[in-house]
Amino acid sequence: MAEMLSDVVMWGTVEIPYLCSFSRRKTLSISVHPDLTVTVKAPHNAGLEKIRSFVRKRGRWISRSWQDFEQYLPKQPPKRYISGESHRYLGRQYRLKAEQGTEDSVKCLRGYMQVKTKGEPTSERVKELLDYWYRTHARAVFQERLLICHHKINKDNIPFPVLVIRRMTKRWGSLSFSGRITLNQLLVVAPKECIDYVIFHELCHFKIKRHGLRFWKLMERLMPDYEKQRRKLNLYAE
Repeated sequence: MAEMLSDVVMWGTVEIPYLCSFSRRKTLSISVHPDLTVTVKAPHNAGLEKIRSFVRKRGRWISRSWQDFEQYLPKQPPKRYISGESHRYLGRQYRLKAEQGTEDSVKCLRGYMQVKTKGEPTSERVKELLDYWYRTHARAVFQERLLICHHKINKDNIPFPVLVIRRMTKRWGSLSFSGRITLNQLLVVAPKECIDYVIFHELCHFKIKRHGLRFWKLMERLMPDYEKQRRKLNLYAE
């Protein structure tokens, strides 16, 4: 049975876990697979530091490969809005509990997203109440994070943008020619760090329109772990 090594290296602020197998080969090779795993093949006499250095040197290529594969990862099945299924808010998972009550309400309590309806808690009514709750909370959260992010980038003379929130099928955020930032309402299911990543991304476009080296250097200054947050964000795509 081939000797195996499981290890993690840091490329900047990005963690790269990898699995290394050893054989009588003479050179090192590396592969990134559709499930985002990274594998290395190495000679028997390759030292750990040599292998780690090899992985770090391919860090940018690994990161780009992850981005390419992430768009093809399987999506979550459609929500049915019935008790027992999982719903997310700001990175945390809540178990849905739908029941009849004296008034319509939605509350997050001790790991549960409790939805009460005046009448029978049908899937349609539960969805309607949850959609309204998410829209309301998305506006409050996004406004708060925009204020915080803009304060950090304010020395770059970037104007405070108008914020628009709506559902989008293919993007987390966008910047219009008039300087209006649009954020996807579904972004509220992700952790605040991921929300900040999207906001910083759009704010950077005020200064630099294209995704070149200058753009990513500015992103790195504002959010040193932006690569990590970008990869994490893709886990919340529906």
